[in-house]
Amino acid sequence: MEAIGHILPIALAVAISSVPIMVTILILLSPNRARSAPLFMIGWVIGLILVVSVCTLVAELIPTARSPRRPDTAIGIVEIIVGLAMIVLAVVSWLRSRRAETPAVPKWLSSEKSLRPWQAFGVALILNIRPKALLLAIAAGLTVRADSQSPTDAVVAILIYTIIGASTVVTPIVATMVAPDRMVPRLTSMRSWLTRNDAAMTSIILLLVGVFVIGSGIGRLG
Repeated sequence: MEAIGHILPIALAVAISSVPIMVTILILLSPNRARSAPLFMIGWVIGLILVVSVCTLVAELIPTARSPRRPDTAIGIVEIIVGLAMIVLAVVSWLRSRRAETPAVPKWLSSEKSLRPWQAFGVALILNIRPKALLLAIAAGLTVRADSQSPTDAVVAILIYTIIGASTVVTPIVATMVAPDRMVPRLTSMRSWLTRNDAAMTSIILLLVGVFVIGSGIGRLG
């Protein structure tokens, strides 16, 4: 199914997005993890499904070619715009990181250690409407709109996007609930690595996916 092939790189970009991973780690290293982590996980999954579904429905408003032999010009143009926005965001993120004297966890993240369960759920939902998350969801929605041959195809593509995108939040939470003593040292090490490499990861991911989305858009113009 063409939609699955096109949505996989976008879903992988969601999966390795550093902010939700960092919040997951901070919650799992907090005393409140047994209550807050499951609700954060549920909120993240629900948020992924809701945002990409809304983006797909909005993309339905974009006119497409009536004949399969004609290019989807409108969707291609929107994809190019979204891809360019990703590249701009990647450059801005990189420049900000270069100006920072030392890498640091954003101040708002430092409060996640004291999140209560329903606060964790709300934060998970909100993380899905960050600029980077929205651009990825819009790109995914455009792909589902343009490449799905039926409603079933669209549902399958959205499910695959959600499963892959949520995997890096769900896996450490489940693993920590099962074997906390084994996971805590790994989480601590991962937190340190992300703190040092967050900006570079964000820039590289957005740049690569932006180029991919632009390429997809250009392909639809032909």
